[in-house]
Amino acid sequence: MPIMNVVRARNLDLNLLRVLVAVADAGSVTKAAARLYLTQSAVSAALSRLSESLETPMLVRHGRGAILTSRAARLVTEVRPLLEAMLQASLAPARFDPRKSERIIRVGLADYADEWLLPPLLRRLGRDAPNMRLVCTPVQFRTVVEALATRRVDLAATVIDKLPQAILRMPLIRGHFVCLFDPRHVNLGARPGKRAYLAQEHVIVSFNGDLRGTVEDRFGVERRVRCSVASFSAIGAIVDGSPLVATLPDVFAAHVLRQRPHLRSARFPFAHPAGGMDLLWPAALDEDEACAFVRAAIIDIARQVPAPS
Repeated sequence: MPIMNVVRARNLDLNLLRVLVAVADAGSVTKAAARLYLTQSAVSAALSRLSESLETPMLVRHGRGAILTSRAARLVTEVRPLLEAMLQASLAPARFDPRKSERIIRVGLADYADEWLLPPLLRRLGRDAPNMRLVCTPVQFRTVVEALATRRVDLAATVIDKLPQAILRMPLIRGHFVCLFDPRHVNLGARPGKRAYLAQEHVIVSFNGDLRGTVEDRFGVERRVRCSVASFSAIGAIVDGSPLVATLPDVFAAHVLRQRPHLRSARFPFAHPAGGMDLLWPAALDEDEACAFVRAAIIDIARQVPAPS
């Protein structure tokens, strides 16, 4: 091939080959233009540019119309399977390989989920998906739907009741409320009654930034709240050495007791159904293989969380 021809071939617009195949399949420039949603003049111009690039004509006059040259016909035969392969490759989902994936997964976490979830999840990713990374964001029942809907997070582990249909869920942990206290400063016993419970001073977690918590909202009672905090993370340290009682999920209480075995837990005196933490994700990401890989890891980790004694 002459040097000038090589240079032109290297700069060839592959879309011109797609036009050529369309003309061959349609049998005419006019019909090909309709299939490609182009004007007849645009198709003719594309064939002219292809002829110029390859330095060989693509069409020859035949009666009132034009037919492909023998060179163009051979080119169509060679190019058509390549174009079809390119189309199939572009439509096929990318194959996910956790060992090679460099995806960043954005995870929304309730404030005590990181205590039991993140350490084992990071160890598992380090072993099975060493190049994947996590960006963790705090969420709670008032913020998680918006965070998932706007893709600020790809998945979330938190507590919530109602969800829109566009958000999917999988139960992670189920349990009940318990009372956590320091027996050196609080005489509560293992099964306190409502009166004994309400007679104590309390530290609560309030997402509203006020002196009302879940107990006030759900059971319609008023506790003697000494302190309100925004998360569960400091509850163990606050209760330790103080006369304050905390009401919290039994899974998190068990975690605190493993760290501070001198503390005690007691039955919460108000009847309530089991609740817990769910794994949430947008339905649009249900078939995303990277997100599904992380979700499966989280579900497996949740199954291994020790049940509260």
